[in-house]
Amino acid sequence: MAHIRKTGAVLVGLSLALASGTALADSSVSLRILETTDIHTHLVNYDYYRDGASETVGLAKVATLLKTARGEAENMVLVDNGDLIQGNPLGDYMAKERGLKKGEVHPVYKAMNLLGYDAANIGNHEFNYGLDFLAKSLAGADFPYVSANIFVDDGDDNAENDKPYFDPYVLLDREFVDDNGKTHKAKVGVIGFVPPQVMQWDKANLAGKVISKDIVDMAKKYVPEMRAKGADIVIAVPHSGFSTMERHGMEENATYYLSEVEGIDAILFGHAHTVFPSEDFADVKGVDLAKGTINGVAAVMPGFWGSHLGVIDLQLNVSDDGTWSVVDSLSEARPIYQREGREVTPLVEADPDVVAAVKEEHEATIAYMREGVGTTEAPINSFFALVADDPSIQIVTNAQKWYLEKLLNGSEYDGIPILSAGAPFKAGGRGGPDYFTDIAEGKIALKNVADLYIYPNTVRAVLLNGDQVREWLEMSAGQFNQIDPNSREEQPLINPDFPTYNYDVIDGVTYQIDVTKPARYNKAGEVVNADSHRIVNLAFEGKPVSADQQFVVATNNYRAGGGGNFPGLDGSTIIIEAPDENRTVLGNYILSEKTIDPKADGNWSFAPIGDASEVTFVTSPKASSAVNAPDDISFIGEDKDGFAKYVLQTK
Repeated sequence: MAHIRKTGAVLVGLSLALASGTALADSSVSLRILETTDIHTHLVNYDYYRDGASETVGLAKVATLLKTARGEAENMVLVDNGDLIQGNPLGDYMAKERGLKKGEVHPVYKAMNLLGYDAANIGNHEFNYGLDFLAKSLAGADFPYVSANIFVDDGDDNAENDKPYFDPYVLLDREFVDDNGKTHKAKVGVIGFVPPQVMQWDKANLAGKVISKDIVDMAKKYVPEMRAKGADIVIAVPHSGFSTMERHGMEENATYYLSEVEGIDAILFGHAHTVFPSEDFADVKGVDLAKGTINGVAAVMPGFWGSHLGVIDLQLNVSDDGTWSVVDSLSEARPIYQREGREVTPLVEADPDVVAAVKEEHEATIAYMREGVGTTEAPINSFFALVADDPSIQIVTNAQKWYLEKLLNGSEYDGIPILSAGAPFKAGGRGGPDYFTDIAEGKIALKNVADLYIYPNTVRAVLLNGDQVREWLEMSAGQFNQIDPNSREEQPLINPDFPTYNYDVIDGVTYQIDVTKPARYNKAGEVVNADSHRIVNLAFEGKPVSADQQFVVATNNYRAGGGGNFPGLDGSTIIIEAPDENRTVLGNYILSEKTIDPKADGNWSFAPIGDASEVTFVTSPKASSAVNAPDDISFIGEDKDGFAKYVLQTK
């Protein structure tokens, strides 16, 4: 079936037809495409960690926007882009505590079936609980799932006979009403993709069962096939972010390159937890923020946790021979709330039907998370986790080391020093000024354990030499911008493009970070400043770490398997693949200790920064009353997003 995407091409086609005297009966059809993505089991507007209602999350809130958007349009397609069944305690409760019996419907699908989704894509976090649980969950969906770049691992090294594990795409038969009230039959093709890196991130669940392939290559394979089978409109749904770095294949963030694949009419993307169109993408070549297009293709990315609803309006031309073409488009991401400084203003109420549908599982999750595991003699927070050694990381690294010591006792690795790596998972950033761990002195419940370790990772141990430990820390040091030691102007210390979950602190060694030097690695793990070494004075038990010195380092399956692109961490250095989750280990550690005193041991610090007088960072407004506030910081005000701004004393 012929397909014309560009407005100019449509006009040329019309001109030629008129010149030849052909009678035309073209029709104009408006089609609204709606997207949700990265819900991460935030079904209700509730924060299970704080144990209270939230105005900034929830599919129940998005449902209200969805119903409004439906009322504004005659023709509509609704798609979810994955990372749906994992991400908060409700997801963990269903997968790890309660489980799903055959025939039971997961609460995410109780909600989504009510809302009438047309199709959905698999996200990378769908694999976190294993393929069996995923299959049980998907069985409850009243709509089809797609993923075009995951294949059955048949073990024969012959790509020609590889079979897709999921349906790579679906062709939806729909009837759309044109602007004159006439009905037209159309086939809407929906094709999905997941980051190929799932084979590293979830190796334990996927190895030997499936393989992944390149997103763009699979689009080039399947989109022409969809067209040949009659797809009038093709919607690509990559669970993939946006990058314009040179393409080498198997990119995690491939949306930009996907927009260059011929035959795609709209792109619904996600994974990166950002909003498109937005000023985050200003001045990017090929992006039109006013229209919301990437290289001329309509696109939208609606945030995360139910923060936005993605809306694309396509203006379609239907010729008398049944050919459909995109004449114009407009994209927007509609928010559920508005933030001005600390103030959050809800823009919609939660949909009562969605809330009622998941009431049982929601309340069971709250009760489960309130169960006690121990007591802390001091508050635990992550307010200063990026600028000083921090108790919220220390307690995790202590627990991991405690666990490994028992596993390694009497093994061939017994006697090799054990280090332990941890990162601040909740440290503000795009999550906003409330997105910090904040546990009061006293009782620790399961909700607090999950707040300290929010991912369902499992423990791994890697065997590294001293140089590899140093390079691991060099990669982590990309968290910081380079500081000019002679400048008196304001210099933000934290690099906002570097995910805080990739800022690993390694306990068991001592070191300093020299931020006056450029970062050695970029966030893709590529050496960009070969002569630069930010990590200085690296020592173990008071002596400099040597290149060939051996260490066992406790970490998680994501990092050990290559997550975050860290040097030396590609799965080949793993010596222990433990069955226990990191947060289960943390909970058991607290249970065994009964009472903990979570003080950071101060094993890292910044090297002197010289005469720079305005090195700043932002954190929670609650930080001013924290007992663990470093001595070398001063509060200087509040920024426009509601964060508290501090200046770091450099002398």
